[in-house]
Amino acid sequence: MSDFTPLRSVLYMPSSNERALEKARSIPCDGLILDLEDAVAPDAKPAAREAACAAAASGEYGRRTLTIRVNSIGTEWHDDDLAAAAQAGPDAVVVPKVGSAAEVRQLVTALERAGAPDHTTLWAMVETPYAMLHAEEIAGASERLSVLVMGTNDLAKELYAAHVPGRHPLLPGLGLALLAARATGKAILDGVYNDVQDAAGFGAECRQGREMGFDGKTLIHPGQVDGANAAYAPSEQEIEDARGVLQAWSDGRGSGVVTYGGRMVENLHVESARRTLAIHEAIAALHPGA
Repeated sequence: MSDFTPLRSVLYMPSSNERALEKARSIPCDGLILDLEDAVAPDAKPAAREAACAAAASGEYGRRTLTIRVNSIGTEWHDDDLAAAAQAGPDAVVVPKVGSAAEVRQLVTALERAGAPDHTTLWAMVETPYAMLHAEEIAGASERLSVLVMGTNDLAKELYAAHVPGRHPLLPGLGLALLAARATGKAILDGVYNDVQDAAGFGAECRQGREMGFDGKTLIHPGQVDGANAAYAPSEQEIEDARGVLQAWSDGRGSGVVTYGGRMVENLHVESARRTLAIHEAIAALHPGA
């Protein structure tokens, strides 16, 4: 777990907004998605592409994960976006509306042909019923694909589903995507929360996502960063318990039965404790003094 990368809070920023790109350097999020798609008007897309690529190549965003979201396959901007993003060498290129394993392979080939450096991975947004039903094939299509990103607004639209607290209409699809990510060793990010004024609803959705097993949440406003960071970080109690489990395991080695806090400790508990501490240490390294 030493190479664990925190992705608790991944913030979309419109690349057409120079001030937003400047502000993003100081926002305490774990990751940024410099957006060329939804947040950018058609006539602003070429300039936004140039700005996003310059930002990605600048080295001015610290250790946070820096990605560029291109326009989707089949749009007039996609090929130029993908080639420019590959050459800029961000941590990842985010592609919306990925619907099949064949599309993943097509995207990886295009990245490699455009000269993407080895560290630039692919993040695939899954946003349709078809993509959810084929999430395992998508996630397993390439080693270069590192993250699945939930497109919950588009999924709700295609399901004809209501946006309701608890998101019960979306849970079957989210569950399939989570299973696919874990089965193939990928990270997975929950979708956005639309009402930036509703802190209570946002907090509840973060807690739900954490409980389901997501690695973090995509965000549409800097005001959501602190809430996501808190929700997706191990609590003080979880850190203390993880250390206690590992100490009990070490102390009891060879004794047959190991307990901590009155509960039996097995290998699976040890693995979970190590993961908790790895996440805690990686967050501390990313945001020292926070």
